[in-house]
Amino acid sequence: MAAAEENSSLFLIFILTMIALPLVPYTIMRLCHAATAKAKTIHCRCSGCHRSGKYRKSIYKKISNFSTWSNLTILLLWIVVIFLVYYIKLISREVQVFEPYSILGLEPGASESDIKKSYRRLSIQYHPDKNPDPEAHTYFVESISKAYQALTDPTSRDNYEKYGHPDGRQGFQMGIALPKFLLNMDGASGGIMLLGIVGLCILFPLMIAVIYLSRSSKYTGNYVMHQTLSTYYYFMKPSLAPSKVMDVFIKAAEYMEMPVRRSDDEPLQKLFVAVRSELNLDLKNIRTEQAKFWKQHPSLVKMELLIQAHLTREAFALPPALAKDYKHMLELAPRLLEELVKIALLPRSPHGFGWLRPAIGVVELSQSIIQAVPLSARKSGGGNSEGIAPFLQLPHFTEATVKKIARKKIRAFQELCDMSKGERAALLTQVAGLSEEEARDVELVLEMVPTIEVDIRCETEGEEGIQEGDVVTMYAWVSLQRRSGLTAALPHAPFFPFHREENFWLLLADTASNNVWLSQKVSFMDEATAITAASKAIQDTQEALGASPKEVGTAVREAVDRVKKGSRLVMGKFQAPAEGNHNLTSFCLCDTWIGCDSKTNFKLKVLKRSRAGTRAHVPEEGPVAEDGIEEEEEDEEEEYDDYESEYSDDEEEEKKKGKGKVANGAAHQRANSDIDSGSDD
Repeated sequence: MAAAEENSSLFLIFILTMIALPLVPYTIMRLCHAATAKAKTIHCRCSGCHRSGKYRKSIYKKISNFSTWSNLTILLLWIVVIFLVYYIKLISREVQVFEPYSILGLEPGASESDIKKSYRRLSIQYHPDKNPDPEAHTYFVESISKAYQALTDPTSRDNYEKYGHPDGRQGFQMGIALPKFLLNMDGASGGIMLLGIVGLCILFPLMIAVIYLSRSSKYTGNYVMHQTLSTYYYFMKPSLAPSKVMDVFIKAAEYMEMPVRRSDDEPLQKLFVAVRSELNLDLKNIRTEQAKFWKQHPSLVKMELLIQAHLTREAFALPPALAKDYKHMLELAPRLLEELVKIALLPRSPHGFGWLRPAIGVVELSQSIIQAVPLSARKSGGGNSEGIAPFLQLPHFTEATVKKIARKKIRAFQELCDMSKGERAALLTQVAGLSEEEARDVELVLEMVPTIEVDIRCETEGEEGIQEGDVVTMYAWVSLQRRSGLTAALPHAPFFPFHREENFWLLLADTASNNVWLSQKVSFMDEATAITAASKAIQDTQEALGASPKEVGTAVREAVDRVKKGSRLVMGKFQAPAEGNHNLTSFCLCDTWIGCDSKTNFKLKVLKRSRAGTRAHVPEEGPVAEDGIEEEEEDEEEEYDDYESEYSDDEEEEKKKGKGKVANGAAHQRANSDIDSGSDD
């Protein structure tokens, strides 16, 4: 019995050790990270974002921030550790060495008469006839009598003096770290144990595998349904205008599965009246157009009306059930839009190019959804090619406000950003009619607006010049600056109810052929990851070129310094096209801010092949469309019939001006509010 209890405590000690080994260092690491982390406010501090409640430091928010899965897991494991320590201490018995002299209160080597005197004295105190206490009886039998016998019996005393125990030499006993019930199994408990082993070791992992496989067969790693990707791939066209991107976006399977209730009919009818001007209906045949709109699938009608209600900021009076669907729609929108961008950029032609026009349209839709700005606000007019959309993302700005500041020749968003703080405050208060507090809100948002600067070059590694068929490497340093001094920040988005991080899409494209040669998403939120990636890329590149260790170290240190100052390295490879001068354009598109995108034109000069050994083929990524399908898609040209994209510049005008073009694929660009270095006046 004692052995079983000892084995049971050993099992608990084993479990405690297995939990404590990873838990203690991980907890110390988390505490050190929390102690050294700088408390920085990276979100917008305007009154609109404050009222949205996304960043409010309430008790509930603090509990929610702490109640992450990792924190709760750590807390639970520490509770288990404390319980195990207490329980082990409770059930474990302290091993005491048998010391007969100490029990009788004698010094080692005492005479037999002294032993008898001490025994008689203790007998008067602990004998059951003298002391009725059960503990006294136990102590007398198990300790006093045994000690007296060990010291008075010649054999026991001899064993004690030789082996330290009156019973002679003691064998070595080992325990096994298993629970007690596993060591005392009969037939019934053995069957139960067998069922437990089968359930824990076979059925439970099998159940987890079935759940994982069933979910993975339905969802991608970004938690987007495979059916959604198939639908997006089918409806994506190379000539898809930005005004038509909405029609593809709302066909996501996640949106199609959202319920359409009879109780939604009346509020949807009211929404239709409120957003009818944004639905691209033909006013000449308004009745026919309305009937055609309502004949669509109910889920498509509901999603389009909810999105348009968000863009026009008309979603404040939705009934509870519809408001819940509205929030769920917005929660899904960022990752669906990201997958839609990837579908547009998916290599489909034999040369592995994606499509530029639909990719720009998807990013523009993402900007409008985050900032809650209607798509019609992107129409150029009044001498402003980018429309009034960038202004409408500012707090307290309306169409009337934009018209007022336009009287002072402020028609572009960049012109407002370039003004001094005093001039801008005077303009907003005296001309636009904003209060001083509202003008401060505008100033706070403008401090968060990113300014993007791109330094890009293309070259063939280890060779002079670029020849046809070479594997060309693009190096692009994307730098971000704000007047607030922050690099990583959350965008101003008071009408978007969820946390949203900034992302940028760097595209290297041929606007004439609508082909995207290279594309990559860039984030400024995680500096440590960016440092690791840039260091590894620079080190591999320098080592491949045969640089010395000192040169490699210097290049890596320079790259790390640039990352710490707010830059990110983007690298990519593509196969050089045929001989000639190729007019390319690099885009850096922000998916959250409107008017902060960068665009520049540069010339890639490709020479006729005169060397051997560098010609290679860049593997294509993704499926390649069939030739027949590709030709059919190219024939389906559509017009920008609703609004002009920020990037729908007149190509002939660009060719006439021809500014900003750099030979040999090197260019430097700086942009805030869509500065086109290739078409500056």
